[in-house]
Amino acid sequence: MRMKDYLTLATLAVTMSLGAANANADDINIGLVGGITGGAAAFAPEMLNAQRFALKQINDQGGILDGKKIVGIVADDGCTPQQGVDAATKLVNVSHIQGMVGPFCSGALLAVANSVTIPAGLTVISSGATSPELTKLKDNDTVFRTVPSDLLQGAAVAHALLEKGIKQAAVSYVNVDYGRGLADAFKRSYEADGGKITGYAAHEENKPSYRSDIAELAKGGAETLVIFDYGDSSGLTVLREAIEDGSFKSYYGAESMRSATILKTIGAENLEGFTAIVPIGEKSESLDVFRKSFKEFGGDPTAVLTDASYDAAFLMALAIEKAKGDKEKIPESLRAVASGPGEPIRPGEWKKAKELIDAGKPIDYKGAAGDLNFDAGGDVSGLFGTFQAEEDGWKQVGEIR
Repeated sequence: MRMKDYLTLATLAVTMSLGAANANADDINIGLVGGITGGAAAFAPEMLNAQRFALKQINDQGGILDGKKIVGIVADDGCTPQQGVDAATKLVNVSHIQGMVGPFCSGALLAVANSVTIPAGLTVISSGATSPELTKLKDNDTVFRTVPSDLLQGAAVAHALLEKGIKQAAVSYVNVDYGRGLADAFKRSYEADGGKITGYAAHEENKPSYRSDIAELAKGGAETLVIFDYGDSSGLTVLREAIEDGSFKSYYGAESMRSATILKTIGAENLEGFTAIVPIGEKSESLDVFRKSFKEFGGDPTAVLTDASYDAAFLMALAIEKAKGDKEKIPESLRAVASGPGEPIRPGEWKKAKELIDAGKPIDYKGAAGDLNFDAGGDVSGLFGTFQAEEDGWKQVGEIR
């Protein structure tokens, strides 16, 4: 991660935590939990910045409930189960949060949900956790996400390969919930549609080298390597060494491999054979409104999952407003404001939404990432973009539904 990103996120965490510490007792606290450190750290600054932006808009338009301030308390889950549980426990018991946005790492969210939020009856909305295991949770309808499950993303990666006529591939995945879930979803979809997996192996995080793992996978004869890992940690090493060794001719990854660090370290000229498949927002008025206003705020609307992160925070506030601050009613209120029918609400339209809710009229939030109609498991559908590297950044070259 760039030093600028570290400083931005550190400032964000300190500012918002101090805001919570100095808040009035009547303020509404919510947790903003993410992997500020760990494998997904490079994505944390803009994801959390988008959530901060949503809360600022709400407070600038009169606040929540009867004029209270909504305060986001940032907590670092380290993208690990135990650190996530520790952070969530403190938020629930000390900060007395009304809801939680995040974690955005699957392993952290699974642990937090099972150990903390489900027992506490606390509603969670994640904008990054994609493991299919989350759908299976017996959560009393308290766990939601604004990003598609790996069942959809794995199928999207499989589709991308098959569309290019790639009928054989090897798979290397990081041995954590995120990597395992995505690799399994890809394998099932790819094989069901006629693809052949010639090598399929997990690797541990942050080893100094993966050359022996890559050589073993190359023995199967496939010319394509699919990497499910974080691009700012072991995923970078796997991709770099595979390219250096010339073991494969083309490479594919998911959203966590669309990394600025990969682009800077390996170089666009060496990444011609690499494609990343990333959840993207549906083209809509809502997405245009978000991108314009978030850019004016100083954020990067092209960063990974910023639209879904904004939506998660804005939806949490809408649900709290609809539930009139009653934590037990937040899940049903979330479904009511997200899935319609009702008056359309777009990003930033807090005052309009609040007036309608106060008048007892239904609303339907049209998010930056899409309509976000939650199914029975708290999941949403999604659109995926294919991205390739250029000297000035990652360029979208296609879409997959």
